[in-house]
Amino acid sequence: MIIANIDWIIIALYFVVSITIGIIMARKAGRSTGDFFLSGRKLPWYIAGTSMVATTFAADTPLAVTELVSENGIAGNWLWWNMLLGGMLTVFFFARLWRRAGILTDCEFVHIRYSGRPARFLRGFRAVYIGVFMNVIVIAWVNLAMLKILQVMFPDFAINGHTSFMMLGNEMTIHMVLVGGMLAFVALYSALSGLWGVSLTDTFQFVIAMGGTIVLAIVALNAPGVGGVDGLKAKLPEWVFEFTPKVGDGQPVSSVGGVLQMSVVAFVAYLGVQWWASWYPGAEPGGGGYIAQRMMSAKDEKHSLLATLWFQIAHFALRPWPWIIVALVALVLYPDAGDKGATFIMVMRDYLPSGLLGLLMAAFLAAFMSTVASQTVWGTSYIVNDLFRPFIKPKAKEKYYVKISRLTTVLLMVLSFVATGFFEQISDAWKFILACSGGIGLVLLLRWFWWRINAWSEISAMIAPYFVLPVLIFGFDMDVYQNDFGWTLIIIVAFSTLVWLTVTFLTRPTDKETLKQFYRKIHPGGTGWKDIAREMPEVRADSGYVYLFASWILGCIMVLSFLFAIGDVIFGDYLKAMIEIVICAAAIFGILRSMRAYGWKNVVR
Repeated sequence: MIIANIDWIIIALYFVVSITIGIIMARKAGRSTGDFFLSGRKLPWYIAGTSMVATTFAADTPLAVTELVSENGIAGNWLWWNMLLGGMLTVFFFARLWRRAGILTDCEFVHIRYSGRPARFLRGFRAVYIGVFMNVIVIAWVNLAMLKILQVMFPDFAINGHTSFMMLGNEMTIHMVLVGGMLAFVALYSALSGLWGVSLTDTFQFVIAMGGTIVLAIVALNAPGVGGVDGLKAKLPEWVFEFTPKVGDGQPVSSVGGVLQMSVVAFVAYLGVQWWASWYPGAEPGGGGYIAQRMMSAKDEKHSLLATLWFQIAHFALRPWPWIIVALVALVLYPDAGDKGATFIMVMRDYLPSGLLGLLMAAFLAAFMSTVASQTVWGTSYIVNDLFRPFIKPKAKEKYYVKISRLTTVLLMVLSFVATGFFEQISDAWKFILACSGGIGLVLLLRWFWWRINAWSEISAMIAPYFVLPVLIFGFDMDVYQNDFGWTLIIIVAFSTLVWLTVTFLTRPTDKETLKQFYRKIHPGGTGWKDIAREMPEVRADSGYVYLFASWILGCIMVLSFLFAIGDVIFGDYLKAMIEIVICAAAIFGILRSMRAYGWKNVVR
C-alpha cells in the first residue's frame, strides 16, 4: 500500500487545525482552573454533548465492535447497548444535579456530601485510584488500539532500515514511537487549552471521525466481491443480521458461530444489573468522570440535560451503524482472518482510494486523540483539584494551579505511554473493571437521594469486590471473564451491597450541618431526605419524579427504536422501519409532554 501525497496533506491539515484550536483557546484556559477544567461553565449543550460522544469514540471502539459482530452478529452489541439504561437515567435524574452542585470535579462531590476524616480520605483515594491508576490503564488500552492500526496500515514502516530499536533495555517499535509522538501532540494542545480547546477540538474531531467512517461504510459495501447490502445478505447467514439476542436456552454468553445467546443468568447480569451496579468510564451510574465534567461545564441545568440527552442519541443510535456495516463486509472479505478487529483496518487499507484513505487515517487520529485528550484533562482535574489543592499546597494562586495542571497533563501522558509497553492483550480489561466495581453503582445513585449514605458506604463499596473476586477465581475456579461472568457480576454485586449496607448502619452518618448545606444547595427532594427536609421547610425541594421516571422509560424507547429504524432502513425492511419511526416519534412526544408537566422551572434554577 502506498500513501499518496494527498493523504499526507489531509493528515497534516488535521494536525494544523487541532493545534490551532489549542493555541487560540490557550488564553481563556489560563485564567483559572475553572476555565481550564470546565470552560468557565459556558459550554452550550451541543458542544458539551458532542465532546462526550467524541471522547467515547476511541480508536479501539470500531475494532471492538468488529470483534463483537464477527462472533455474535449485530446482536453482540448488546454487551454495550445495555448501558443506555444507565445513560438515560443520568439524563433525567442527575444531569441537572451535577450542574447545580457547582463543583469542579465529581471527586469534589465527596467534599460537599460527606464529612470528617473518612471524606478527606475518600476524596484523595478516588483522585489517585481513578485519576491516575484507572485512567492510565484506559489510555494504555487506547494506545494499544492505535498501535494495531499503525501495524496494519504500515507493516513495513522503518527508519534507516530498522523497524525497532532498544530503549531503556526494552525493544521499542517504530509504531510505538509514532504513538508516543501523537501523545506528545495531544499533551501539547491539552496542556495549552484545557477543556476549552479539548471540547472544540472534540467537536471538530467527531465530525471528521463520523464522516470518515460513513464514507468507509459506503466504499466497503461497493467493494469487489461484496455486492452491496443484498450481497451481504446472500453471503452471510441470517443470524448475523439479528438485532436482539436469544435468551433462556442455557447457552453461554459467547456462543461461537451464532447469534448472541444469553442464558437467563447472563441476561439478568447484563440487562438487569450491570448498567446500574458497576462503574465504567463514560457509563458511570448517575454520571461521573468526563461525563460529569461536561455536564458541570454546561451553561445551565437545561443545557446540561440536553447535552447528556444528545450524547445518548449520538452514542447509541447514530455511531454504531457505519462500524457494523464495515464489520459485516470484513466477514465477507476476510473470512479466515485470525484477528477480527484488525479486519476493520484491512478494509481501509485495501479498498480506499487516495484522498479517502487520508481522510480515514485522520478520522482514526481524531478518535484516538479526542479520547486521550479528554481522559487526560479529566484525570488532571482529579490530581490538581482533589489531591494537590486540598492536601499538598492549599491556598495557592490560580495561575499556579493552572501551571501544575499543565505539567500533570504531560505527566499522565508519559505514564500511559510507559504502561502501554506492559500490555499485550487487554481484551478482558473492561470486564475486570466492571467486576471490580460491582456494587459501587448503587451507592453512586443513592448518595444523591438518601441522606444516610456516608463516606464509609462509598469506601466499603469500592474495596469489597477485591475480597470476593479472588475467592471466585482461586477458590471456586470460576471463569470470571468469560462463561461465568454473569454469575461473577451478580455474586460480587450482592456481596458488595451487603457489605456497604452493613457498614452504613454501623458507622456514624454524615455531620448534620454538612447534610443541611448539601440539601440547601442541591434540594433533590424525595423520601430519602424527609428527615432533613423536616428541619428545613424553607427549602423548596424538587418534586414530580413520576414525570422524570416516565421520561427515562420513553427516552430508552426513543433511542432503541431510532437505532433499530436506521438498521432496518439500511437492510431494506422499510415497513418495520416505519413502525419503529412511529414509536420513536411517539416517545419524543411523550417526553415533551412529560417534561412540560414536570416544568423546566424545576430544571433551571
